[in-house]
Amino acid sequence: MEPLNVLTPESAPMTATLAIDGMTCGGCAAKVRRTLTALPGVVAATVELATHRATVGYDPALVSLESITHAVAALEYDVRPV
Repeated sequence: MEPLNVLTPESAPMTATLAIDGMTCGGCAAKVRRTLTALPGVVAATVELATHRATVGYDPALVSLESITHAVAALEYDVRPV
């Protein structure tokens, strides 16, 4: 018999909204989205150039919000959780 997958508060999916300043084109938004979705533990990411915001779904057992913001900051954008 296989063990049941039990969600704990530490592994329940979470969603974060990030304000990202410095994106100037669709290529910038695409680069941010690719970076976010490449992170282990990120299950979904959308990036809106018009609002300079990203919405990220992630598993906090695998990746922290701090790691997510650092990945975007490494692209030389100003980023902060909203």
